[in-house]
Amino acid sequence: MTQNEELVKELTKHNLTIGSIESYTGGLFGKEITDVPGASKVYKGGIIVYTIEEKVRLLGIEPSFIEENGVVSQAVAKELALKGKERLNTDIVVSFTGNAGPTRDVCSHGSEVGEVYIGILFKDNYYFLKNINPELSRSEIREESIQMSVEFILNILKKSS
Repeated sequence: MTQNEELVKELTKHNLTIGSIESYTGGLFGKEITDVPGASKVYKGGIIVYTIEEKVRLLGIEPSFIEENGVVSQAVAKELALKGKERLNTDIVVSFTGNAGPTRDVCSHGSEVGEVYIGILFKDNYYFLKNINPELSRSEIREESIQMSVEFILNILKKSS
């Protein structure tokens, strides 16, 4: 059984729903989860907000908040998760903001290639993951982030049982 299959199984077992707010992952989390048969019981949907403008327009994040913190930051990952919870009304929301390359991002306070923040809101608890892995390709950075988030959510679910 893959980790994604295990996640869908655990969410179903606990009668929980999940949604995603994705930037640099471009919908990969949603795709990976919905590749699993039965995912429609637990995955309510996702919002891809690749640009700052869409983070503002679709989620209502204040432009000044992004300017103050940098779009690639723990603070923005948390805000994405909180706004996602409002929009998607799920038990769990996972958010992704980062720089998958190929260059340093001057728009986000100079975040390094491979610098990513993953926010996870589970009911009223917020968790975040940070990773910096500049040796990986864009695809590998995105795939690693999905794997990290799924593993972390599985651990949360197992501890809450």
